[in-house]
Amino acid sequence: MSRISIEQVKHVAHLARLDMTEEEAQTFTTQLDAIIGFAEQLNELDTEGVEPTSHVLPMTNVMREDHPKRALSQEEVLQNAPDHEQGQIRVPSVLE
Repeated sequence: MSRISIEQVKHVAHLARLDMTEEEAQTFTTQLDAIIGFAEQLNELDTEGVEPTSHVLPMTNVMREDHPKRALSQEEVLQNAPDHEQGQIRVPSVLE
């Protein structure tokens, strides 16, 4: 018995806005059924006592210390702006 129907494959293709022929739908149905079968094999593993992880290897972030420092003043920022008006940077309009 198939774990996924051709109608379900067509529905997902429609949601993803994919145009699919009958032959492609049948091929994907067969392939997805095999993938689901492989995933179901994982349910047979004994995972009792295994702590859930997001990575196989222990991972830590390597980040520098966050030290506050002086920010640029408004005048310094506006000196680098190609165009500014009333203390704000002017940019080309993106809306019509």
